[in-house]
Amino acid sequence: MAGALRPPERPEGRRGDTTGLPLPRFASLRAERVNLRAGPGSRFRVEWTYVRRDLPVEIVREHDVWRRVRDPEGVEGWVHQQMLSGRRTFIVRGAERALRRAPSENAVEVARLAPGVVGQFRRCAEPSDWCEVQAAGHRGYLRRGEVWGIYAGETVD
Repeated sequence: MAGALRPPERPEGRRGDTTGLPLPRFASLRAERVNLRAGPGSRFRVEWTYVRRDLPVEIVREHDVWRRVRDPEGVEGWVHQQMLSGRRTFIVRGAERALRRAPSENAVEVARLAPGVVGQFRRCAEPSDWCEVQAAGHRGYLRRGEVWGIYAGETVD
């Protein structure tokens, strides 16, 4: 499909030292303001402050109550676990995307989503290429490759 991006593949077998959960894995920012730090602790300098609740991030490492995350632009740093949520969200990448009424390229468009729009996954079953989502006050279907926040072949319920 023209303009679609490939979802990343998750390396198999890695687990977090603290939680035992798979690494990497996706999460989202819980608060409206979240500090990204240079290291795993409040004594490390703040390199960036996110002001976008629900922004998806990828957890790539764990250290005690701190998580090293990667944002959709590839920037990495440390965030306190309390600032993260297991709520699965996505961000529209690349070009404007058609949100469809059904999981088909020929289905009626419900809305057009601009790059940078953040939404929530409702359901994404493997091996389907389509995910049911909610964004900008609309519900519908997007292809996995049109968003960042899910791995190839991953199921989200």
